[in-house]
Amino acid sequence: MAATNVFSLILFLSFVLAATTTSSLHEQNLSAQLNPFSPRASLIRYWNKQISNSLPKPLFLLSKASPLSAKDSAILTKLATQRSLSSHLDSFCSLANLFCFFDTEQSLGNHDQDSKFALYSNKRFASYGGSRLSGLDSFKNYSNGLNSVADSFLRYSRDSTGHSETFTNYGNDGNVANASFGNYGSGATGGSGTFNNYDNKVNVPGLRFTTYASDGNDHKLSFSSYSDETNVGAQGFNSYGKKGNGVPSEFIAYSRDSNVIESKFTGYGELGNAANDSFTGYGNSGNTPHNSFKSYGTGANSGIDSFSSYRNGANAGQDSFQSYAKNSNSGKVSFTNYGKTFNPGNDSFTDYGKGSKGRTTIGFRSYSLDRSFVVYNDKGVTFSGYSNTSSTPSDNGGSVHKRWVEPGKFFRESMLKQGNVMVMPDIRDKMPDRSFLPRSIVSKLPFSTTNLARLKELFQASDNSTMVRVLVNALAECERVPSRGETKRCVGSVEDMIDFAVWVLGHNVTVRTTENVEGSKKKVMIGSVEGINGGHVTKSVSCHQSLYPYLLYYCHSVPRVRVYKADIVDPESKERINVGVAICHIDTSAWGPEHGAFVALGSSPGKIEVCHWIFQNDMTWTTADRA
Repeated sequence: MAATNVFSLILFLSFVLAATTTSSLHEQNLSAQLNPFSPRASLIRYWNKQISNSLPKPLFLLSKASPLSAKDSAILTKLATQRSLSSHLDSFCSLANLFCFFDTEQSLGNHDQDSKFALYSNKRFASYGGSRLSGLDSFKNYSNGLNSVADSFLRYSRDSTGHSETFTNYGNDGNVANASFGNYGSGATGGSGTFNNYDNKVNVPGLRFTTYASDGNDHKLSFSSYSDETNVGAQGFNSYGKKGNGVPSEFIAYSRDSNVIESKFTGYGELGNAANDSFTGYGNSGNTPHNSFKSYGTGANSGIDSFSSYRNGANAGQDSFQSYAKNSNSGKVSFTNYGKTFNPGNDSFTDYGKGSKGRTTIGFRSYSLDRSFVVYNDKGVTFSGYSNTSSTPSDNGGSVHKRWVEPGKFFRESMLKQGNVMVMPDIRDKMPDRSFLPRSIVSKLPFSTTNLARLKELFQASDNSTMVRVLVNALAECERVPSRGETKRCVGSVEDMIDFAVWVLGHNVTVRTTENVEGSKKKVMIGSVEGINGGHVTKSVSCHQSLYPYLLYYCHSVPRVRVYKADIVDPESKERINVGVAICHIDTSAWGPEHGAFVALGSSPGKIEVCHWIFQNDMTWTTADRA
């Protein structure tokens, strides 16, 4: 009898739930299928309670709700309360649709034949090309456009003779790349290694080269366009070219236009013999780069090192050269146009050239402000054309900045007129697929830098792992002081997002996103345009994804905006292919002068309005035009 009553109650609740969500047939079907005690059913009830209008519910948002069953949600909530989720991490991540394993590696064993890899991804190579005689390996479009690339090359081309390797478009457009090269070219004789367009436009890259070309004999190494336009990177070169004999190395356009990148060169060229190393365009136009060279060229014999246009146009940042060219013999080091930046950072040279012998020549030309040299070698060190001045970005510098501003990413409000043709940027979502957590779980999880140790324990993140960088970066953005006029909050549940939107805008709200990704990276024509809230200046809440194990959004209120909904039309067929949502910021006076919008549009803060599209899976909330 009791079982029959429970079953009747469930049927009754299901009927009530379906009756309260009759705004569309899709919603009726969704509600009828839900267990009334599940997180998604709970969310629909919460929406009906908090949102006062009867507009159709946003299925694109509801689809991101937790997929957990009522039973699993209850069990995981209890584990979260007991701080025991870490012991069940695999089940937690799988059941809740989280992305928890940024550092996972796979193994493909050994390879000893010539190979060509096209469109290859996410693999681990052990003893690849070891002891090879001549031959050529080619990696093209390797790991491009993937989420959480975990690639590892161990003992690659070790002890080879005349063996050449080429990496073209390696890891481009990836999200959370984690690549490791161990003992690369160690003991190699002759041959060459080339990396072209390596990890360009990657979000949070973690790249490690360990004992790269150690003990190599005339094995030429070249890095072109390495990690350009990366976002929050951490890269390490350990024992690079150590004990190399006549090993020429070239870094061209390394980390150009990067945002908060961290690069470490440890033991680079140490004890090298007649090495020739060149860094061209290293860290140019970067935003707050952190670069460290430790024991660079230490004990080198007749080495020639060249740094050209190093960190030009960079915004602040911190560079450290420790024991650079220490105890070297007859070396030549040249720094040209080093750190000529409009916003000086903090650079330090410690033990630079200390104990060097012979005709060690160290030259600095056009070197800028706020630099310190500690214990550098008095004998044989020259400073040529030391300007001791900082410069503002010139017109030429502006053109350098333009390289990283994607066409169509920012535009003027006047472009949103029917019949106009414009380029749509890449609006595709490149984040890994994840779901929100139920509020009952997320409210019990730590979320602050002060609780980083607990977060590392929860997600089983080891020190210096990609997961730790993901956690730290998200926390830093969420804890950042709001800009002028901004109100912000990071949310890990749909309920929290609803609460923030209602708190800012009131209960009569609605949420929109661009319908699909059609037209992305192409020329499109603007069709009919509708101004939200009558096209008047209003206030909105925009929410953007952050990279985190569970679905996390950075939501912020933006005053003085106009929001538009526009048909996107194929300029050839004239058929509608998309419905785009665009937001125009009327007041840009608080934006930085180096903001990409001003670089692209050619103006300055407060002088112009700036518009952009709402990308896939991002969204903007406004007051509803009707109840």
